[in-house]
Amino acid sequence: MAAPTAYSLIATDLDGTLLRGDDTLSDRSRAALARVTEAGAQHLVVTGRPAPRVRPLLDELGGEGLAVCGQGAQLYDAGADRMLWSVTLDRELAETALGKIEAEVGQLYAAVDQDGVDGLTLIEPGYVMPHPTLPALRVHRRDDLWTDPISKVLLRHPSLSDDELASAARGVVGSLATVTMSGPGTVELQPCGVTKATGLALAAAHLGLTPATTLAFGDMPNDIPMFDWAARGIAMANAHPELKAVADEVTLSNEDDGIAVVLERLFGAA
Repeated sequence: MAAPTAYSLIATDLDGTLLRGDDTLSDRSRAALARVTEAGAQHLVVTGRPAPRVRPLLDELGGEGLAVCGQGAQLYDAGADRMLWSVTLDRELAETALGKIEAEVGQLYAAVDQDGVDGLTLIEPGYVMPHPTLPALRVHRRDDLWTDPISKVLLRHPSLSDDELASAARGVVGSLATVTMSGPGTVELQPCGVTKATGLALAAAHLGLTPATTLAFGDMPNDIPMFDWAARGIAMANAHPELKAVADEVTLSNEDDGIAVVLERLFGAA
C-alpha cells in the first residue's frame, strides 16, 4: 500500500524529540507511528545514542528494521542485531583534539561510546552522565577510555555552557573530528565528516528511498545536517534556536506529542 502523503520515510531523533523526558514513548506517539507503518511508509530512528543504548527502545517499538545511531557513525540492523556499517573515531586523533580543546578552555571531563553492538559507554572521573538512565562504566583514568575502538567522545566543562564549549571546540579541532551538540550537557566529537545526514543517506539508499520523500524531526543542532538533507525538517517547540532557524515547521514539544500531531495530520489518526 502506498503512503497517502509525499513522505515515504519518517526520520525521528529520540531524546527531546520522540521520547518524553522520562525516556518513554507516549501511547499517542506509538499509535501515530503504527499508522505510518500501516500506510506503507518507513519510520527510521536517527539518534546520537550508540546502538546498544537504542536496542531496548527499538524492541519497545517492535522495530526490526534499521536505525542510524552514534550521530550517523553506525547503521544498525535491529532484527539481526548487527551493524551493517560503522566508522570509528581514531583514538590518537581524539586524544589530540581533546588536548587542543583543553588548551583553549581548561580541564574537561570526557566519556566515550565504544564501537559495536555490545560497546560500552565509559566515563572518566568527574564526568556526569547527562542521561542518568543510560548505563555507563566509570574508569580510573583517562587513558582507560582508549582501550578499544570508539565511535565518539562526549565532553563536559565545569563552567562553560554547551554552546560556548561547542564553539570553542570547533575553533581548534579543525579536521581532527566533527563537533556536535546533541542535547543538554552533550557536546561530542565524532569522525570527521560524519553526521546524521551521512548516516540517514546511507540508510535511505539501503531502503531504496530518497531525500525528496523524507520528513525529519529533531530538537538540537546535530539535527541540522539531517534537516538539510531531507525534503522537510520539523523542529520541536523545545528545540534549540539554531535548529528552529532552519526548520520548515515547528510543532509542539516532545512532552506534548509534537511528532504525533504532525503524523496524524499527514497519515490520519489511528
